[in-house]
Amino acid sequence: MDRRSEPNRSAIYATTLVAFLAIAGIAVVDPILPAIGEAIGVTAWQVELLFTAYIAVMAVGMIPATLASGRFGFKPVLVTGVSVVGLAAILASFSNDIVQLSVLRGVWGLGNAMFFATAMVVLVNLANDREWVVGLFETALGLGFAVGPLIGGLLGEVSWRLPFFVCGVFMVLALGVAARKLREPANKQPPVRVGQIFATYRKPAFVTLCVVTAAYNFVFFVVLGYTPLFLRLDVIPLGLATGWGLGLAAGILLIGHRLAHRIGAVQTVGVALLGLLACMVAFATSTGTAMSLVVLVVAGLFMGLANANLTDLALGLGSADRRVATGAFNLVRWGAAAPAPIISGKLAEHGLALPFWVGFAVLAAGVLVYLAFGHLMAAGYGERVIWNRAARRAEHAPEEPVGEAY
Repeated sequence: MDRRSEPNRSAIYATTLVAFLAIAGIAVVDPILPAIGEAIGVTAWQVELLFTAYIAVMAVGMIPATLASGRFGFKPVLVTGVSVVGLAAILASFSNDIVQLSVLRGVWGLGNAMFFATAMVVLVNLANDREWVVGLFETALGLGFAVGPLIGGLLGEVSWRLPFFVCGVFMVLALGVAARKLREPANKQPPVRVGQIFATYRKPAFVTLCVVTAAYNFVFFVVLGYTPLFLRLDVIPLGLATGWGLGLAAGILLIGHRLAHRIGAVQTVGVALLGLLACMVAFATSTGTAMSLVVLVVAGLFMGLANANLTDLALGLGSADRRVATGAFNLVRWGAAAPAPIISGKLAEHGLALPFWVGFAVLAAGVLVYLAFGHLMAAGYGERVIWNRAARRAEHAPEEPVGEAY
């Protein structure tokens, strides 16, 4: 589709820019985790509270944020979310202990919930080409995960407080963009009820997607939250190393949708899951930093394939009301991710490779669900999966006459 046919391009790009800054705010903490732990004297699992508090509040906040968007409109909720993130980030830069930091990261997560509950719906309603805006949004997320650690690494060399402060300043700038450029979708929609969100979980195809996504996102945040501690690099090299987000962005922007056009979105997610499963084994058995860094980039690439298609599948398999589908999906997406960092931190006390083996087990369970019920997702999305076709052929094949088989 010709992008010139998109009448709301400036509003779409403004929303995408805010998404990029919001995700960079998640990832900016990555390379400074060891520095924070050393500066305020806490253990690995306590440092991981910075991720878990953030993601847990973000997950729980998805439902009230979705309800609020139905009552007050998308733009007020989104702008409020950006304001909360900016304030929490700046205050975090002045924190003196892990409790203050974790509380402020939780507030930060609430602000991001307001943003993520509304941003995708705003984009899809403003655009004529849904695939384009979903790809644009997920690419912004990938680049945010790539650039955030780089910013954190460079600024964290000066002080672990500086990345938080600069992130807050970025969000203040984003607030200016959001307040000026964002537009409310023209079609006014009725308020969302809590029952509508939970009714979405009655759809077998959507439930299958949620189970697979839960396993995947748990592993995503094992990699994102634990790898900085596992690599044991200085702040700047760690910021460069966690540029795995470049692989994530490449998987989303260059490969994810192209592969989906060839083999289908559902099967592309399958490729991503199997590739990431292999990466978890490679992490757990890594013999050195160089090998771990290579695995990190490859893992980012497979994660990009998944991220490029999971959101599209959620919109296609969930409720016809995109607010409901987005709210239900994000509740699972972020809720499953929340315990991953803190569990990784506790497991690391018993063995550095243990978090990756547990991640492998969780993802393997997700792969089994995918293989057993992936055909439901495919059917609901208008696709087929090769193993289901093979099963049907075997089921309907004529039986061989007794005595003629050798």
